[in-house]
Amino acid sequence: MPSAVHYFPILTTLLAVPFFLGLWRRYRARPTAMHYLWWALGIAVYGLGTLAEALTTLTGWHPWIFRGWYIAGALLGGAPLAQGTVYLLLPRRTADVLSRLLLTFVFLAALCVILSPLDLSKVEPHRLSGAVLEWRWVRLLSPIVNLYAVTFLIGGAILSAVRYRRKRETRHRFLGNVLIAVGAILPGIGGTATRMGHVEVLYVTELLGLILIWCGYRLNVAPRPVLGGPTNA
Repeated sequence: MPSAVHYFPILTTLLAVPFFLGLWRRYRARPTAMHYLWWALGIAVYGLGTLAEALTTLTGWHPWIFRGWYIAGALLGGAPLAQGTVYLLLPRRTADVLSRLLLTFVFLAALCVILSPLDLSKVEPHRLSGAVLEWRWVRLLSPIVNLYAVTFLIGGAILSAVRYRRKRETRHRFLGNVLIAVGAILPGIGGTATRMGHVEVLYVTELLGLILIWCGYRLNVAPRPVLGGPTNA
């Protein structure tokens, strides 16, 4: 039977909706700001992954919900959010090339997830695990995308935090990027725990991670520093 932790993805999904809408509105106001588009897509994917978890808790295990969860959560993970940081920090031409490479890889990997037979003997009624994939090698594809996410999402947040820490008027952005970095690390920890059979850890870290990323984002776009003084946000 599901425990209280298994219902955490419902809250995470609900929180992802206003976060996505806020990012989408910013992109619509500035259509050339591709980082907002990718961040919006990233939160949408995040929400779809936790939605699959919520549906599994509420309705039980289903093969297509599982495949959707694996593609949105385990495979894509934080890659779209990382791609937003790529557009923010790197030249547009470089970011466009990386986008094409990322999308091609994810498409092929997702196709493998869809085509892989499932070992139904390993299905648990209200828990999700990649162990049901019979093509074991498919699970080796997600760490490649996750490494990309770590490099640009977490690495970009840490780099920005170091830059903003030097000036008092941008100290709020230093804190914002620290929160984003920590928030991005947490689901990765949960994903590792899931591979070890502890999917409940993922449900907790996804919720905490989304909250920290949202708080960090709000600090970064705040109209004025939390500590007072001018800002160029």
